[in-house]
Order: sequence, then structure tokens, then C-alpha cells
Amino acid sequence: VLWLNQELKQQITEILDHKYNALRIRYWQQGERSAWVLEEIGKEKLITAGIVISNKKIEQVKVLVFRESRGWEVRHDFFTNQFKQAAITDDQQLDKTIDNISGATLSVRAVRKLATIALILDQQIQTQNTKQE
Repeated sequence: VLWLNQELKQQITEILDHKYNALRIRYWQQGERSAWVLEEIGKEKLITAGIVISNKKIEQVKVLVFRESRGWEVRHDFFTNQFKQAAITDDQQLDKTIDNISGATLSVRAVRKLATIALILDQQIQTQNTKQE
């Protein structure tokens, strides 16, 4: 479990453009690899995505539950494969351009935000692990 301090909550809030209320986030970790299950609202309903980070880069993004009536194209590999090997820049942005899907703009935006957050959270736990060693 990663407990969210004020600074981390602020970073997440800035990415989401709305307040993030959770106090902690569960994750799985093995060495330099972590897995996150995160949720964000597309247009009106939550999109649940699983994101695997390995060596500070995205290994895989998978949309686990899609509840919206439109924008379902984000579930397909042609979209999620764009995230492979993406990392985060110093200004908390993805270092790869993710192509939009016509008619699925809000869903694309939600998945992009979740990928960015997963990279930030992974960065946080890897930093904590380095300090503990």
C-alpha cells in the first residue's frame, strides 16, 4: 500500500483536474516492476485500467472495465500499445505522443492521465525503496 502524502495528492489532483480523495493506493511490486489498478472518469462513468511499469517505463496498459457508452475503442491493443515504453518527463508529462481517437477524446484523455499517474506512483515507490536500502 502506498500512503499518499500531501505533495503526491497535489500532483495527482493537477493531472486529473479534480480532487483525488483516496488516502492510499494498493499496488503490486516485484523488483523494478510494479502494477497499478487505477480509475478515472471518462465522460460520466469510471474507466478502470491496469498499468504495469518496468524500469520506469510503461510495459503494458490494459483497460479492465469500460463503463461509458462511447469511446470503447480505448480497450483495443492498437490504442494501448502506444503507451509501451513511455516514461515520464521532468514536468510530469508522458514522453510519447498518444494519438487521439475520433469520438473517444474523453476516454483517451482518461487513460493518458492514468498512465501518467501510474508512472509518478512507481517513481515514488522506487525512490522509497532506494532510501530504505
